[in-house]
Amino acid sequence: MDSRRSDATSGPASSGDPGGSSPDDGGMPLAVKILVAGGFGVGKTTFVGAVSEIRPLQTEEVLTEQSVGVDDISGVDRKTTTTVAMDFGRLTIRDGLILYLFGTPGQDRFWFMWDELSHGALGAIVLADTRRLADCFPAVDYFENRGLPFIIGVNCFEDGYDYTDGEIREALDLNPRTPVVQCDARRRESAKSVLTSLVKYLIAVNDEQRAGHTAGQYG
Repeated sequence: MDSRRSDATSGPASSGDPGGSSPDDGGMPLAVKILVAGGFGVGKTTFVGAVSEIRPLQTEEVLTEQSVGVDDISGVDRKTTTTVAMDFGRLTIRDGLILYLFGTPGQDRFWFMWDELSHGALGAIVLADTRRLADCFPAVDYFENRGLPFIIGVNCFEDGYDYTDGEIREALDLNPRTPVVQCDARRRESAKSVLTSLVKYLIAVNDEQRAGHTAGQYG
């Protein structure tokens, strides 16, 4: 296995509040665990590698003839490797806010790892390829069923379809409030913009939950 280890292979437990304390107010740095999910060959490894400020951990294996008939490589027939465990990276958004990124494997035969990887996560990015939007459904269903907030990151391939955000939201039957963000997973600033959008969304969701809890106490 051609595994490249970073200087940290796992992040600390995530706080439940993405808008929490920072060193400026005397608190500990806030560590947030984020999943990067999506279908096979959608760009998860590329995304984590592009944005990580440390050398990412990658667990990729070369695709062999044994995967024929097991892994669906339609639309990504030029792909020669596949993630067999996870990708891991880290990004400091600002002082006191550190994101630990866990890229999930995309093939059905590695789905058993998702429950372990999602433990302690506060949110997720579901990467989408407009040539194969249906590949997003398993990840979308997984996070919706578990109540884990997520956004859609549309990885814009050169030969992809030029759908609007609204068309993608409708095709994936998303909640109208679920953000859809266009990106290029190869570019650091583009990937960072997606993560920033997710953090803002998590803060908004957290604020709404707090407001609802307060209303319930005094209503």
